[in-house]
Amino acid sequence: LDLALLDSQIALLAYQNTNYFATGKPPQRIGNLHPNIVPYQPFRSSDGEVIIACGNDKQFRKFCDTAGCAALAEDPRFATNGKRVENRAQITRLIQEIFEKRSTAEWLELLEAAGVPNGPINDIAQVFAEPQVRARGVKIELQHAAAGRLPLVASPMRFSGTPLEYRLPPPLLGEHTDQILNEYLKLNATE
Repeated sequence: LDLALLDSQIALLAYQNTNYFATGKPPQRIGNLHPNIVPYQPFRSSDGEVIIACGNDKQFRKFCDTAGCAALAEDPRFATNGKRVENRAQITRLIQEIFEKRSTAEWLELLEAAGVPNGPINDIAQVFAEPQVRARGVKIELQHAAAGRLPLVASPMRFSGTPLEYRLPPPLLGEHTDQILNEYLKLNATE
């Protein structure tokens, strides 16, 4: 878990609220882009995607040094975050060209070493292969009446004093109707 990336995501919500409070206009949808910080978005690598969050000019310079494009940090169009926001299309295109030259694993290693907030964009198989996901037991299996062994996602909540139990699989349509009507609504079979 990249705490710097998580902090940046929390900051995104705060910025969106600040933009709304300052202008009275709700923010428009822009996907995974940050409205006030550039670059703060996913980029395609040679074999996947990586999200970076350069929350300030120092992080952008670190990214540029690491990516071998130090001249971008000195370019007047991109030297400050404000200028990068103004020139979002140009800087995004240039960074995308750079990202495509390396694999996701290479980018993660380089950016982590440089202290640039980042993370992979995982597909479902990659998510369930993550060591932390496996250690937390996020994937569980329960016996289902119609499907046999059914893979499911565990609750993300963990309680030290009251661990969660998984006793029942998802019900079949109407499976508990009689029980609910009788036990909870106190209706007899005729009712």
